[in-house]
Amino acid sequence: MNTPPLAPERPVPSGNDKIWSILSHLSALLGVGLLLPLVVYLAMKGDSAYVRDNAREALNFHFSVIIYCLCSIPLTFVVIGIPLLIVIGVGSLILAIVAAVKASDGGCYRYPLTLRLIQ
Repeated sequence: MNTPPLAPERPVPSGNDKIWSILSHLSALLGVGLLLPLVVYLAMKGDSAYVRDNAREALNFHFSVIIYCLCSIPLTFVVIGIPLLIVIGVGSLILAIVAAVKASDGGCYRYPLTLRLIQ
């Protein structure tokens, strides 16, 4: 009987790593937006790959949301920009919560429609 090979186990992140990762994703809700994921990424990129990956994803997501909002603002003069801004706002809220839950489970959420500006 052949048994499938087991997937390699990834190390479980520590409590502080989880907290920094969750805060990076929820930074827009906390009112610090881009600043917190940037500081976490720069300060902890050499310490923990888990925190680095989550902060990088959050940073890329926040950059993308800002770019999408800036592109939608001129469209408000043709009325389509207002629904676009509402969709971007609600979508970013929901995706940030989903990413924070995934980070609390020890994973890293890849946001859809995100420009990968920071590698």
